[in-house]
Amino acid sequence: MTTAGSRPTPAGRPTPPGTGGAPTPPGNRATGVTSEDLVTYALRLGDDALIMAQRLGSLVTNLPELEEDLAVANIALDLLGQARALLTYAGQLEGKGRGEDELALERDEREFLNVQLVELPDRDFAVTMGRLLLFSTYQLGLYRALTGSRDETLAGVAAKAAKEVAYHRDHAEHWVVRLGDGTEESHARMQAGLAEVWPYGAELFEVDAVQERLERAEVAPDLAALRPGWESSIGEVLAEATLEPVETSWEPSGGRRGLHTESFGYLLAEMQHLRRSHPGARW
Repeated sequence: MTTAGSRPTPAGRPTPPGTGGAPTPPGNRATGVTSEDLVTYALRLGDDALIMAQRLGSLVTNLPELEEDLAVANIALDLLGQARALLTYAGQLEGKGRGEDELALERDEREFLNVQLVELPDRDFAVTMGRLLLFSTYQLGLYRALTGSRDETLAGVAAKAAKEVAYHRDHAEHWVVRLGDGTEESHARMQAGLAEVWPYGAELFEVDAVQERLERAEVAPDLAALRPGWESSIGEVLAEATLEPVETSWEPSGGRRGLHTESFGYLLAEMQHLRRSHPGARW
């Protein structure tokens, strides 16, 4: 699958399970969990990673430092690898002959199940780093807990991804502190960037019937149990950055149900343009 900043897997090199290639076939499946629920869950996590990768990849060559171009490109590639593994697994479970490319590049907007946070446009570098802090802190807690999933494929993907996401979070923390505790201008912009993305963080912990069934079956982590750690971890960063916590009662949601922001359609149009312009092409 090719998206902004992607790199192909070298031909002839086998890819271990859960490392960005085709995952292993379903292992010990938790009793009472349907394949439909597992497909939905894999798509949710895969779409989160895919759309965040696309957003970050599109910034390369436009960041404040050359070193930052390289760092953000590598983060995007890590996320793309996670997306590939999860979308491939979803395709296998679905059984309709769709793989990672078809799921990423041929679905319509309402078929994507990512949270709205990852699709927000990058109006400022402070927005980019604020969003990365919220999302990577969430992913780190999620993947660490998911390593204990009764679904062997999800646990395998999570074990590798947790190591990658730990770096993503460290990178975001560095920039949030640097900007927040920097000049008067950088502080104001970091505070504004955080205020822009913060309301969308609530959707990361939204629980519906699918999530509840997977939690009961010990396939997915308990999101309610993860949230206090997420809030505490981000609170520590904000304190070091001399930033004020954002207080808001507005908590937009709908991404898990295929409802997205206005900017998402433009993102998909760019990401899917080549595939839709030349369907079935091979090179």
